[in-house]
Amino acid sequence: MTDHEMINAIRILSIDAVDAANSGHPGLPLGAAPLVYTLYTKVMRHSPSVPNWFDRDRFVLSAGHGSAMLYSTLHLLGYDFSIDDLKSFRQFNSICHGHPEYSLAHGIEMTTGPLGQGMATAVGLALAERHLAARFNREDFNIIDHHTYALCGDGCMMEGVSGEAASLAGTLGLGKLICLYDSNQITIDGDTDISFREDVGRRYEAYGWQVLEVADANDIEAVEAAIATAKADETHPSLIICRSKIGYGSPLEGSPKSHGAPLGEAKNDETRAKLGWPYKERFMLPTEIVEAYQEVVRKLNPLANTWNQLFVRYQEAYPQEASELMILLNHEQVDYLNDPEFLHFDDCSMATREASFEVLNRMAERDPYFVGGSADLAASNKTDLMGKGFMSSADYSGRNIHFGIREHAMAAIANGLALHALHPFCATFLVFSDYARGAMRLSALMEMPVIYVMTHDSIGVGEDGPTHEPIEHLANLRALPDLDVFRPADARETAYAYALASSRRRPAVMALTRSATGVITKSGPGTERGVYILCENVEASEIPELILMASGSELKPALDAYEKLAKKYKLRLLSCPCLEIFDEQDAAYRESVLPFVCRKRVAVEAGSAQSWYKYVGLDGACVCIDEFGASAPASLLFKHYGFTAEHIAEVCEEVLGK
Repeated sequence: MTDHEMINAIRILSIDAVDAANSGHPGLPLGAAPLVYTLYTKVMRHSPSVPNWFDRDRFVLSAGHGSAMLYSTLHLLGYDFSIDDLKSFRQFNSICHGHPEYSLAHGIEMTTGPLGQGMATAVGLALAERHLAARFNREDFNIIDHHTYALCGDGCMMEGVSGEAASLAGTLGLGKLICLYDSNQITIDGDTDISFREDVGRRYEAYGWQVLEVADANDIEAVEAAIATAKADETHPSLIICRSKIGYGSPLEGSPKSHGAPLGEAKNDETRAKLGWPYKERFMLPTEIVEAYQEVVRKLNPLANTWNQLFVRYQEAYPQEASELMILLNHEQVDYLNDPEFLHFDDCSMATREASFEVLNRMAERDPYFVGGSADLAASNKTDLMGKGFMSSADYSGRNIHFGIREHAMAAIANGLALHALHPFCATFLVFSDYARGAMRLSALMEMPVIYVMTHDSIGVGEDGPTHEPIEHLANLRALPDLDVFRPADARETAYAYALASSRRRPAVMALTRSATGVITKSGPGTERGVYILCENVEASEIPELILMASGSELKPALDAYEKLAKKYKLRLLSCPCLEIFDEQDAAYRESVLPFVCRKRVAVEAGSAQSWYKYVGLDGACVCIDEFGASAPASLLFKHYGFTAEHIAEVCEEVLGK
């Protein structure tokens, strides 16, 4: 059975899946199938029988619209993708989504589709490999030794996030990262010449990459040789530019019309004939093809067992290191919530970014896989892990990362670190979450436990003015499913927020203050419920006349307002560090905190009111800010926009008087 025939099996299954769905992208699978075939059958170290083997090579389909090609390849190699799965491509409850989805089935290393994200996340995967290798490899024991491959298209090369990440990859000298650039020079709107004329190779050389070219993607010997050359250079990431024809072998070869629409029955038949595929029946595979792929699998499967045997010898030679590595392999988590020393802070007035610095370093002492860094803002974000070193091309063993001013790539790289089982955080100002949001959305989709440390969380930024003062950002992030947004009011709530974020195995945002918050007693322990009663002057059988609720730095003025009003009214003050966790609580707890019959409610937060309407209802009010801020000292701005005890009390009395 020839390589050409085995490649055509991938092509035919892919176009059959797209036609069966009457939806999808046949162009890339037809053109790029030789690249994926070469990787999976001739280059990559992977074991279909042990798909999550830790030291496997990783493959990321950054051009995720070519998903049918990946599903077809994995099916042929014995992964958990059946013919029936391929037939259900893009259908409800199918594991074969329109774009690859992490966790639906083994063999999908990450969720891709938004172009450039896969490329950027692959940088994180490659960085994790180098970090772990630096920490655990010993002479004669390369226990961590694998490559990360990404398949990117012209669109990935246009997206800014891939450029950001590639620049950092070159700086860090990630020689185990190899990107195959499927350069077919076609996008949905036509030839790339209409908007994309740069010399990509020279750009990547400037980033510090080795750049290689393959004149014809169908020349798998040339592809394999280029990959071998790429692997030989261990100090530079490699970009292999592979010239291909979109829709290869179809009547629409070279046309943008082949990009994102099924070929249809007639063109499918023509494609089969052009490729020399003798079977008109859809999804039909000759026995010879099946057996040829099974022979490949027989050669691949022992690789995992060979590594396991190496690891046994490693355990004998280096028991301490092996024990530490097993923590990672078993996905063990540190239990911060039952660690009183971790959670403890005395009553104090300090910025929550300062408290965060202390908490991050407590985590670094307890969790050897806690790593991360800032987008060139460590001094402002307070995110250095003290004494833990920095990852660099000279030494990858450090646990701090200089991401540079690359918020989007930073978040995508953090996803890659998390996908490789590390426990990452990354940091910037809250207002710059806008730059990172595409990757943050993928964190949520994949439920990757990345902690986003986002300081300077309000108009408290002060003199830097409207460009740096987040207004809509908390509401924006709270609208993102499967993302926890924490806005702690003091140091104790900050410690609880990190402890909770680490226990929930999903991404979390820490929205933290630049300036000191006031002293709040009795804070902290209720944080695990998301919203809790901080204080009240209501007997157990009574209903409060008004419920006041606040988050972050506004809890202290809300507390001061409560103390003024408590002399006249029956009140309850709620601290609201995480609305997502509160919404998950059972109905009885939510009712005990926010009883339905108490309709007079006031929410206080120095940001958009949008998050709060569901809690205050039609009879309540919000002390929030729904306009851009101004450039002035923070104390003046908080007073100007009404975040004072006096103004909050006035609003409460207005609501009580309704």
